[in-house]
Amino acid sequence: MAPDPRGAALALHRFGFGPRPGSIAAIADDPVGALVADLDRPNAGEISSAGLLTSGAIARVAAEFNAERLAKQRLETRRQEEAKAAAAQQGAQMANEAAMQAAAKAPNPKLPPPETPMAANFFAEAKAHFEAALRAETGFVERLTWFWANHFCVNSDTTVAAGAYVREAIRPHVLGRFADLLQAVESHPAMLIYLNNEVSIGPMSVAGINNSRGLNENLAREILELHTLGVRTVYDQQDVTNFAKVLTGWTVRSAVLDPEHGGEFLFFQRRHEPGPQRVIGKDYRDTGLEQGRAVLADLARHPATAKHIAVKLARHFIADDPPSALVDTLTTTFTETNGDLWKVSKALVTAPQAMAPERLKIKHPSEWIMSCLRAEGFNMVDPRDLVPTLNRLGEPLWRPPSPKGFPDDNGAWLENLSHRLDTANAFAQSNAERVDPNDLLEIALGPLASVETRAAVARAESKQQALTLLLMAPELQRR
Repeated sequence: MAPDPRGAALALHRFGFGPRPGSIAAIADDPVGALVADLDRPNAGEISSAGLLTSGAIARVAAEFNAERLAKQRLETRRQEEAKAAAAQQGAQMANEAAMQAAAKAPNPKLPPPETPMAANFFAEAKAHFEAALRAETGFVERLTWFWANHFCVNSDTTVAAGAYVREAIRPHVLGRFADLLQAVESHPAMLIYLNNEVSIGPMSVAGINNSRGLNENLAREILELHTLGVRTVYDQQDVTNFAKVLTGWTVRSAVLDPEHGGEFLFFQRRHEPGPQRVIGKDYRDTGLEQGRAVLADLARHPATAKHIAVKLARHFIADDPPSALVDTLTTTFTETNGDLWKVSKALVTAPQAMAPERLKIKHPSEWIMSCLRAEGFNMVDPRDLVPTLNRLGEPLWRPPSPKGFPDDNGAWLENLSHRLDTANAFAQSNAERVDPNDLLEIALGPLASVETRAAVARAESKQQALTLLLMAPELQRR
């Protein structure tokens, strides 16, 4: 088989995060084979958790930190009230002196506040997340991990465990069975908190009767609409309500009250709605925790779920309007293999449509940033620089705009392209002295670079301008 450098470059951009130095040549003999080989790597998708806290541990750290901070605030309030009372007794002069002394001891408002343990953990998780993408050889499994983390998204504004959630619930199952992935994400504390199931109580449960607390349908609705069957498919509102009742009792141990296991999953029988429930035409007897697991298992194998997942994968990697033949292939593979994500992923890259020359998808800002850094050969990043950059580009890390995740259609990112110019300029300014634009063009794009892009880089008035033009080239913006 003759080397195919164009196919290699296309595979790295479409199914990975772009080439690293030498990677186009490394997989040119068999680009698709290299993608499949990435699926067969030992422990593919998983990353080291050394130094990173579990979701329960960071929840307990946050609870302890907030309790200590509240105690300090109350002590300070008490001290100030006592000082005011003493000053009132000692007269105005003494009060002024006390105020001056207090002002002298006050912290300098120009100094940034010390970093909280939660922020430190967030940036440690971000560093591990980004560097896994930077160091990946082809990056296919890492892209799949990012895809599934967006499909089953949570938001770091509502949970301190967003990074741990991806490590614990997504990565171990990214090439396993969809049913196992589904069970892992829906029972994870981060998901239960994000979609309010930790406060959902069965109306006729012991807790519901005693506390007049009610049902929350958020998790049930999003599982049906977004995670499995798809919007407006085979379920109705009654299915949502009944499924929400099934999921009552799926909650999270209090990190405030439980210093050993707080922040971990808990099935609380007292909150669980008693009795059988009918969901999507099937009756599920009340088996407590297992009732919910049984519904999830059936949803995972439902034909509507197979079609929904197939469309989302094809739309993400290939085109906003994905080829029907590819969708059919993925749907059939999902169904016949009982949701084997390794086989579905292999079917995706080995399908005839996978290597179509037309590049129809715009990269998300995070993918584009990774492409730039990989081409330059970076193995490490400072997340305190990278996270604010993604904030400015409209894709803040682990902070999607809704449970739908970040949008995956070109229209959502077209206007964003102009905002990438400032980032490209900053990168070019920082690297112009040590990076040759022509070398970077061959590394990043190689045979994908158009005549127009090569001419623009060659005609640039400076290295900085040449780098900016290269980073903003249409070929580098697309999958």
